[in-house]
Amino acid sequence: MLKEKLSLSKEPVFLIDGSSFLYRAFYAFPDLKRSDGFPTNAIFIVLRILIRLLREERPRYGAFFLDGKGPTFRNEIYDQYKAQRPKMPEDLAVQVKPLLEAVQLLGFRTFVSNGVEADDLIAGQASVLKNRHPVVIVASDKDLRQLLDDRVFLWDPGGKKEVLMTVEDFRRQTGLEPFQWPDFQALVGDSSDNIPGVPGIGPKTAASLLADHPTLEDLKHGFDQLAARDQKKLQDHLEVIFTYRQLTRLRLDCQNDVQASDLEIEKADHQKLLEFLQKYEFRSLARDLAGSVPKKERQLSFMSGMSGQKKRVSRQSGFPDMENLDQIGLYPVDQGFLLGAGDQEWEIQTGPEKMRKRLSGIRIYVFSLKDLARLDRAWIDPESKDFFDISLAAYLLNTEAREYDFEHIYRAYSREVDVPRENKGLAALLIGTLLDERLRSAGLDRLMQDLEMPLIPVLVRMESRGIGIDLEAFADFLGQVRQRLKELTKEIFSLAGKEFNIRSTQQTAEVLFDDLKLKTGRKTPGGAYSTSNTVLEAMRREHPVVGLILEYRTLEKLRSTYLEPLPGKVKADGRLHTTFNQLATATGRLSSSNPNLQNIPIRGEFGPRMRACFVPSADRVLVAADYSQIELRILAHMSGDPNLLDAFARGEDIHTRTAGLLFDQDISSVTPDQRRKAKTINFGLLYGMGPLKLSRELSISMEEAKEFIRIYFSKLGRVREFYDHIESLAKEKGYVTTIAGRRRLVPDINSRNANLAQQARRMAINTVVQGSAADIIKKAMLAVDMDQELAELGAELILQVHDELLIEVPEAGAKKAGQRLALIMSQVEKFDIPLAVEWGAGVNWAEAHQ
Repeated sequence: MLKEKLSLSKEPVFLIDGSSFLYRAFYAFPDLKRSDGFPTNAIFIVLRILIRLLREERPRYGAFFLDGKGPTFRNEIYDQYKAQRPKMPEDLAVQVKPLLEAVQLLGFRTFVSNGVEADDLIAGQASVLKNRHPVVIVASDKDLRQLLDDRVFLWDPGGKKEVLMTVEDFRRQTGLEPFQWPDFQALVGDSSDNIPGVPGIGPKTAASLLADHPTLEDLKHGFDQLAARDQKKLQDHLEVIFTYRQLTRLRLDCQNDVQASDLEIEKADHQKLLEFLQKYEFRSLARDLAGSVPKKERQLSFMSGMSGQKKRVSRQSGFPDMENLDQIGLYPVDQGFLLGAGDQEWEIQTGPEKMRKRLSGIRIYVFSLKDLARLDRAWIDPESKDFFDISLAAYLLNTEAREYDFEHIYRAYSREVDVPRENKGLAALLIGTLLDERLRSAGLDRLMQDLEMPLIPVLVRMESRGIGIDLEAFADFLGQVRQRLKELTKEIFSLAGKEFNIRSTQQTAEVLFDDLKLKTGRKTPGGAYSTSNTVLEAMRREHPVVGLILEYRTLEKLRSTYLEPLPGKVKADGRLHTTFNQLATATGRLSSSNPNLQNIPIRGEFGPRMRACFVPSADRVLVAADYSQIELRILAHMSGDPNLLDAFARGEDIHTRTAGLLFDQDISSVTPDQRRKAKTINFGLLYGMGPLKLSRELSISMEEAKEFIRIYFSKLGRVREFYDHIESLAKEKGYVTTIAGRRRLVPDINSRNANLAQQARRMAINTVVQGSAADIIKKAMLAVDMDQELAELGAELILQVHDELLIEVPEAGAKKAGQRLALIMSQVEKFDIPLAVEWGAGVNWAEAHQ
């Protein structure tokens, strides 16, 4: 309990900032809806936090605060205050009234602000209550930090990690006193509230200024003593920062007459609570609430309807009556399966083929169809349309969860379905049907049924086929690399004047910056000198040892990552068999592991040499087909930008065309260096690159980078509109979608933390474009796998790497297979411009990829 953790001698008063949790819940969990479609996500999550508070803290005093409608006094002071924020989404607005009802049923007094913000009400009450009781502010809003002192604490139990902040924590983290927080925010600004701050003053500078001048008044009076660079930044803002502080400083004169006794938490009306939770279909909250109420206060009706004691379901042997079943849950165990049907579970000892036949035509919920198929292909041959893959559904609903095995999924959903962990067959049925409904509510069911589920058998077959490697070529390449590494080691030691561990970034930094006195570049977050490849590339001309170190690193990675370990992973059939991961990336792209064949070098000096080591079986060849600039084509199609569309329609080089726009010259006179810069900008802005990173990538000043970005968006105006449209939709819905309806949650897009919000914006744009590319390559894989003409030619799909597909085919049919493969890939999606595909064939991967 917090009372013990904070060593409090009196009962604390819990002041709960409902508004911050309301918005966070709405955008982080968009799929929670009642069976009739009424949105319940915000109600559910906020109530879950409050019930946890009741259960774990057993509080005596508490109140719940929400922002009211309409403008506040801050809008009168500054008409642009929060002007950029969209109107509350309707699906959130309709939840406010029932949420307040539920909070009151739990026994909390509720306050809705009028003319001020909920934070002001909390500030006013805290300033009075702390004189008699410790105050715990339950919130995620950083503005409330200014209220911290020895009697006031901040607690955020609703985030990914619980955060408890004391005044000492605040001082240690910021170097400030809480009373300085509004002054600090006035200087740095707050993009979430549309407070500009002072241009050029970031958190470090602001903290440094306030260390010597504790308030804005002190800063103004001591202006002449400031460093020249700080005077230049502040001179035009010395008056307006006081207005900004008025916006960030909380009022302490709201509701000063409140007493702790006014906030005493009342006894919950259990019967009305039960009716409310049943009305909104909150089964898991009902169980949580049962644990939060002292036994002597629990009513029989409440307990019988809500306690939901989990008891292990006794297992039966043999098969259930299959004629009366339309859906079951299935979980493989030693010598058989656990089968869940209705509210029963059977343990069945039989083989996959017999089991598969008995289940034909029945909807089968499994935690991983791919795992089943690896055990026996009978599960996916000839088809797998009866199956529902629970791990895949959980992934599509939340691509950020990262872990989708039984344990993680059970932990995430078991409280909603009330099934013991031991009953895995029944768990598959109940969790599966729950996620089935969630997919339909989220509009993800077509993506699941038409794309992701059919892809599972394709991936299993690809993994089974594998790809051949030439062990002699690997050994020869490895020998040459080892020899060159020896030579490089001697040369580097000679130029450095001493021996050191070249693999050690710390020792390399000492040699370059301490011994050789080279000009230092960036530092790592820990304060050490960076020796990243990007930094060293910019230092090549400063000393010959730098280029040798970069070459050493390249060869060492080839040796340690590919040349030495890969031959050891070759199976008895002489081939490498990778695992394709369908649940690993937030954008929907496939990944590859054990070994990772998607990171095999492509270009450069060693890419072709490495790929030449991958070969087909005897009398067969490899055919590789690669989408050309697919993400930029998707950008052109989705944005409708006339410059991009025209360039692709004419078959022009898009980077040369962009260079012509950036440098305002005819494309015939564009230089290779100009094209290189345009290429960096094209892809950089697609992935959300800012001016700082662009300046580093192009070795230009920040001002030049900003000017390049300005020109780019002025010439490609529809791209800017498209990016803004994505951001607007993300802010409204809390997620973005791709061409196929794939979705990624971006709850931080509405964060008051400017860095998190900007990172979410980049993530949103990247997901829409890169995720759509993932959709297209997956559609192509399905079409290739099902194509009759390729099947008749004996072609087999064996590898997918980024935007490339690799098939293996008898040599006589290589040309026809290549042409057919390219045609299929170019036609899987209808665009305003052609989906260009380049293909080649050869006796190894390098030849096929040329």
